[in-house]
Parts: sequence; C-alpha cells; structure tokens
Amino acid sequence: MSSLGPAIVEAVPSAGLRPYVTRLCAYSEHYPAPVTRAEAALPGAVLILGVGAPMEAYGQRVRAFAGGLADRFAVTRVTGPCEGVQVVLTPFGARRLYGLPMRHLTSRVVPVETVLGPWAGELLDRLAATPSWRERLALTDRLLTERILAGPRVGPELPWAWARLLESGGRLGVSSLAASLGWSHRHLVARFHDQVGLAPKTAARVIRFGRAARLLRSGHPIAAVAAECGFYDQAHLNREFRTLGGTTPGQIRPRPAGGPPRMLEP
Repeated sequence: MSSLGPAIVEAVPSAGLRPYVTRLCAYSEHYPAPVTRAEAALPGAVLILGVGAPMEAYGQRVRAFAGGLADRFAVTRVTGPCEGVQVVLTPFGARRLYGLPMRHLTSRVVPVETVLGPWAGELLDRLAATPSWRERLALTDRLLTERILAGPRVGPELPWAWARLLESGGRLGVSSLAASLGWSHRHLVARFHDQVGLAPKTAARVIRFGRAARLLRSGHPIAAVAAECGFYDQAHLNREFRTLGGTTPGQIRPRPAGGPPRMLEP
C-alpha cells in the first residue's frame, strides 16, 4: 500500500455514520523527497489514523491525530512513506466522538490517543494488521459508528443552524440565525464555540471560502465567483484565500488534465 506517489481509495460512509462523516478514505503517500503543502481550512474536523511514518502538522510530528475546525490554512510536511485512513467529520460528529468542547481543538491537532484513549491505540493496531484498503475502511466505519453513537448527544439547534449556513454558502447573517433560534447573539456564539469550535461568523467565512473554491475549480471566472459568493470585491476574495487556503484564486483555477497538485517548496 505504499508504492511511489500518492494513492487514495474512497468509501461512502454507512447509513449510521453518514450524519457525522462527510469523507472516508484510505490513503498512501510515498515521495522521493519531502513534500510540504498548504492544507485549506474545511467546514469539518479531520481525523488521521496513520499507520506509516509520521508527518508534520501545525509544527508537530505526528502519525495519528485529531484536529478541529480551523480559521486559517495549515502547513503539513510528508517526509516518509505514510498510509492509513482519513476521516472528515462534521463538527457534531467530532463533538460526539471526542466528547469535549470543540474550541479545545480549533486550529490545532493532538495525538489521537489524547482524545480517544486506549480505544484509538487498539484501532490503529487493527488497521496496521489489516492489509486490504477496503477492509481498513470497513473496520474504521464500523468502529467509528459504534464510538460516535455512544458519545454525548448533540441537541438539534446547532445542527439546524449549521445546515442553514451550508445551504446559504456562508451568506446567512448571524443575527438571522440567532433570531430564528430565539437566542441572543452571545448565546449563539457560546454554543458554536462548544459544538463547532468557531464563532458563527468565522464558520460562515470558511463555508463561503469552500464554495468559492469549488466554483473556481469548475471554471467560473474569478470576478463572477467573488460576486456570487458575497465577497466585497476581488481584493477581499484574495485576502480570504490567502488566510484560509494559503493560495490565491488564480492558483486553484482549473489546470490542464494531468497537471500535478499545487505543493509548497520543501
């Protein structure tokens, strides 16, 4: 599973896991030289169940780690053969899985055993002993579903507010969300910090950035994307892309077929 170059096998999360996980994939990376990348902020929390060489993330050298939502891009560095399973959790999937306020993981990563204890070590051992990509994915799906459903329940209000933000592409105002819930602005912000890890306005920025990036990748002109996604102007779009993606709109527009992904200099 560690031939030269990157390889990914995707899996559709099972029905029980689907409300809590937006992406589940097995990966393998092996390069002839170290590779450094800018990882864009996502409207989700990343869980890396690595069983190969450690990698660098947020200045730490880690093999398997849990992270929260971020308000800026992260720099990662791969220096040896890496493989394992990557999971992108919804904020509420992460809240149930980790069982702690998500503000403790904002814009940072921690070793997975720190938040999941011996259970994480047992899962990593089983993944390392499982040679098949598909079997690793099925094992992760089954055990994560059991663990998340055993975690603390999340009330319906924040998932509803989060869904409204996603539907609006991050353009829904915080005051409108608070009014719809019958909450004060202060209470809404406190609940977002607990269950999402970001203030609602910052979460909306990340969602808006993600939508803009998807439109650019599909070939939409930069000026049209800026207007469609609610940026004040193209300069505002550029600033957000540098902060949240470590890139510019022009750098992520469609490239010729077969072109390599953007990487930072090692």
